[in-house]
Amino acid sequence: MYTTGTAFLEGLYEAGVSYIFANLGSDHPAIIESLARAKKENKELPAVITCPHEFVALSAAHGYAQLTGEPQAVLVHVECGTQNLGGAIHNAYKSRVPVLIFAGASPYTQEGELTGSRNEFIHWIQDVRDQRGIVRGYTKYDNEIRTGFNVKQLIYRSLQIAKSDPAGPVYLMGPREVMEEETTPVTLENELWQPILPGAIAPEQLDELTRDLLAANAPLIVTSYLGRNTDAVGELVKLSEKLSIPIIESIPHHMNFPHNNPMHCGSQWNVSTQNKLLADADFVLVIDSDVPWIQTKNKPSDKAKIYYLDVDPLKEEMPLWYIPSKQFLKADSYIALQQINKHLNEYEIDQDAVSKRWWKYSEVHNSLMAEKRNVEETRTDIITPEYIVACVRDVIDKENTIVLNEAITNYPAVSNHIEVDRPGSYFGSGAGSLGWNGGAAIGMKLANPDKTIVSLTGDGSYMFSVPSTVHWMANRYNTPFLTVIFNNSGWKAPKMSTLGVHPRGVANETEEFWVSFDPTSDLAGIAESAGNAYPINVEERAELRSALEEGVNKVNEGRAVVINVTIPHVYKDGDTRARGKNTIIQTDTM
Repeated sequence: MYTTGTAFLEGLYEAGVSYIFANLGSDHPAIIESLARAKKENKELPAVITCPHEFVALSAAHGYAQLTGEPQAVLVHVECGTQNLGGAIHNAYKSRVPVLIFAGASPYTQEGELTGSRNEFIHWIQDVRDQRGIVRGYTKYDNEIRTGFNVKQLIYRSLQIAKSDPAGPVYLMGPREVMEEETTPVTLENELWQPILPGAIAPEQLDELTRDLLAANAPLIVTSYLGRNTDAVGELVKLSEKLSIPIIESIPHHMNFPHNNPMHCGSQWNVSTQNKLLADADFVLVIDSDVPWIQTKNKPSDKAKIYYLDVDPLKEEMPLWYIPSKQFLKADSYIALQQINKHLNEYEIDQDAVSKRWWKYSEVHNSLMAEKRNVEETRTDIITPEYIVACVRDVIDKENTIVLNEAITNYPAVSNHIEVDRPGSYFGSGAGSLGWNGGAAIGMKLANPDKTIVSLTGDGSYMFSVPSTVHWMANRYNTPFLTVIFNNSGWKAPKMSTLGVHPRGVANETEEFWVSFDPTSDLAGIAESAGNAYPINVEERAELRSALEEGVNKVNEGRAVVINVTIPHVYKDGDTRARGKNTIIQTDTM
């Protein structure tokens, strides 16, 4: 019997979906039966990855799409599974990652009128008024499958929308009776359902931008995720080197510009001081960045000419967002940079000014590099985040490694010290719900099995990742990766947020922030118990490098590794919870 469920699975496969990250339930008998029949008949369908938690399922699809650009499918159980997607769908939506999510729905008949009618008590409990509304604020498109006769058209339309810029998640749902319905096979032509082609800069805007750029004495480019298209990196390098334009990365969640290039002038996060290059710039081109700077702390001069280029330059889904700019350019960064580089050939360039800038910003780059080396080697009695990253950088094979960064308060340490130079070699989640790192590592390993995946995470974000599920999946599906935990025994971010608003408040006075993870858990042991990961605990600085080398070797042999590294815990002077040399005694009031 050819059912809607069968047509649904066929549609995913024909549309190019390789994996279904599935958390199946009572709403999926048609899909399970169709999968079983396909296996028996050796029929090709997307591979099913069983995911014991929906957050990990979507995080894995997120990671796969980040690396490949190709959306995968996530199957969840009615409204309960939809809600369990939680922060993961926030991440996919805010970071513009395409994915197709399908959830079943409670049957709409209860007396056996149709195949799939209600026969379990939960079919009443899980029937809600607006299941699609649960995720409507985090999807580009949602719809309900009402018949098998057009289910493939809905899949193709959903994926077309998901992949069109700005990309993002789409959500379909289908009741049991509909998925069990007998239907007729349909064949669609892929080329008729392609995503919308990326946009370019209008000729008049291109000419004005180019003229202002050439007239600038201190131009600057700021980006966060230009590297999502790896080809755009080369065009940015070409523009930067042609005019000696320094590059600043703001909260980078892709590899956007080679760190060894003399025009790379660092990355910034929630810095409390003004970036001098940003303050001195008379022309700022922001390319692909949601938060290029934080206006209360660190921003360009009011006299600077600002151009904003992005596939979503108005940020229509962000209720409060504005960066006054001379122009807002809705265009694909790769195409736009190609346009700019080509258009510059029509103008005479002041090579003397370009040479002076090259010397000036090369000195800034060299000074930053020297400062980083100094920071990495300071406080030789303890393990600092910068030292961890430096050791990881030295141990990994950069040409064959992908680094994930979810170190949160140590995010800047990773982004500044990992020093990646190859497009597609570095990723962050791009959003704000913690725990992306574990599932994303699995998704990226599935997408590129030949690469070594290294996840750098805080202890808080590690626990948010549902490590028991992550490492069970890594073991079952042979996707080993290395996790390095920056363990400061608590959520440092809420503490820093509180001190940022109340630097001399009672919370600081009493050291009560309710963020401590004491007594500590055996974080590496969780992964070992759940998925046979190789656990390593590091408390001594002298042990770190050899532990990382051992970890990389184990991963390359096919076993996941979790290295739990104790880093300084921040407590007040006299606090009885202060422990040993890996504790910083804080005596001031921030």
